[in-house]
Amino acid sequence: MSVFLVGAGPGCADLLTLRAARLLATADVVVYDRLISDEVLALAPETAELIDVGKRPGGSHNQALINDLLVSLGQRYDRVVRIKGGDPFVFGRGGEERDALEAAGISVEIVPGVTSAFAAPLAAGIPVTHRGVARGVCVITGHTMGDDAVDYAALANDQITLVVLMGVGNRASIASQLIQGGLSASTPVAAIESASTPQQRIVRCQLDDLGDTAISNPAVLVIGAVAAHGHDNASLLHHSHLPCFP
Repeated sequence: MSVFLVGAGPGCADLLTLRAARLLATADVVVYDRLISDEVLALAPETAELIDVGKRPGGSHNQALINDLLVSLGQRYDRVVRIKGGDPFVFGRGGEERDALEAAGISVEIVPGVTSAFAAPLAAGIPVTHRGVARGVCVITGHTMGDDAVDYAALANDQITLVVLMGVGNRASIASQLIQGGLSASTPVAAIESASTPQQRIVRCQLDDLGDTAISNPAVLVIGAVAAHGHDNASLLHHSHLPCFP
């Protein structure tokens, strides 16, 4: 009995790792999140049970219930694939699921995925680091506010690129705090919606306009001088003449 915690990458099926694709092809059960595409799920056998545990506004699955479900499935089936968008250990709560499974005596294997924190900017042609422009990159969650909030003011450094995941809903507050921390109001921002998919869209603005700029989920926010780089076309991946996986 084994449960595999698998990263699906940023969206497009051919950005899966080979190991992820092979595990899907032999799965007894696939437990998947909201952003997993139909093309990825199509790699599972027709006999596999597909279980949607995607978290949605007003109808979210509780994480404790997901943990319990994985334990139950892991006790009943030989091969359970738990697949998450991006990488399961980058704001994917994969660590919590691993801990619950191991506490129940179930074997767990982690299969890293391409995190959208880097794949989304790349799909837009934006380098998260760039000689003479950005000396480093910081990946943060924009989901939490209040007592659990990130100290955005402390991250206001024009030499560092900020990549914000799950930050669309709180973008106005994030921008305000960064400006209060000393980051220029004119700092470039790029939002990459539905990265690597045919629906990809790139929205550009400057920091003080971020709260009033229309951006749709799912999107990754890139804040910093590098956000002025790149292009506004559809994903580089979909301009390729290579056939799509599989």
